[in-house]
Amino acid sequence: MKRALLTFLTGVLMTMTYCTLSAKDIDYASPRQQDGRFKNPKPMHRMGVMGTLRVMWQMAFQKPADTVPDRAIPVQAVTKAQLEAAPDHSVFRLGHSTMLLKLDGGLWLTDPVFAERASPVQWLGPQRFHAPPIAIEDLPKIKGVILSHDHYDHLDHDAVLALAPKVEWFIAPLGVGDTLVKWGIPAAQVKQLDWWQSTSVGGVRLTATPAQHFSGRGLLDGNKTLWASWVIQSAGHSIFFSGDSGYFDGFKAIGDKFGPFDLTMVETGAYDPQWPDVHMMPEQTMQAHIDLRGKVLLPIHNGTFDLALHSWTDPFERITALAAERGQTVVTPEIGAMLSVAQPGTTAQWWKAD
Repeated sequence: MKRALLTFLTGVLMTMTYCTLSAKDIDYASPRQQDGRFKNPKPMHRMGVMGTLRVMWQMAFQKPADTVPDRAIPVQAVTKAQLEAAPDHSVFRLGHSTMLLKLDGGLWLTDPVFAERASPVQWLGPQRFHAPPIAIEDLPKIKGVILSHDHYDHLDHDAVLALAPKVEWFIAPLGVGDTLVKWGIPAAQVKQLDWWQSTSVGGVRLTATPAQHFSGRGLLDGNKTLWASWVIQSAGHSIFFSGDSGYFDGFKAIGDKFGPFDLTMVETGAYDPQWPDVHMMPEQTMQAHIDLRGKVLLPIHNGTFDLALHSWTDPFERITALAAERGQTVVTPEIGAMLSVAQPGTTAQWWKAD
């Protein structure tokens, strides 16, 4: 009890005091920015100080035992040779929202997080359930890194710097690109986009699309950078990457403009009715996939970090049950397993105990 109380109090102190050294506000001339901060189209539910403290208390003292695995998660090791030999439109799930895509002969990473903890410090915070299936030093050259927003479970400072010598381009929402430059990434290698803006790298076209979320890495920089989902188009195939988002009508707008999608990689994990606007319940994930006109759903943002109060298997159990009920196709590859966008096939329910 004393240890848990110390952890709780340390977490409160860290939340109150830790902040990035944010520079002066930058005017991005974006309709989403007002008074130096970005906003969602519709006002969101605010938890408030007491609500935030209540959730922190629950996370410290009232978490069920099954929010973390009681056994080792199966992980398929990925090698440099395997990645170089992989055909175009192959997908490897490295954990959480870190996906590795082979497109137009090049490799692309989404939200690369290789840290042991999704936290501003590595001695406290959500710890990985499994090691990454490949280490950064073993990766081949990376054509591009696609970032959705700046939260610690999506933007890993040390991983970005370790990846930098291997990466040709960093593609990010407004403001996140400036964060990378502040960290030492050459500005010439960074492209940052507002919603609905596009860029092309070789044969891959990337469009930043709306999401309903928020940003910030500390107490003083809330919503100073933009958050986004991404449409990824290459050689006749379309992939959607949600980043983080609550459910909103933007999914239908994206589906109407860019759908159908061969594969939607949509978050389902770290959800709770207490924070309904920033992460989707599984039922909403399924509806988002349908709104997007997706053919195959790959649920992400689960299976790597303990970020909520639900069991770690709940996202997999609920989304697969919903798919069966609604006649939708869901794939749940093991961490590290290769998946084909064109022919994903079937995947095992690896999270179930033998």
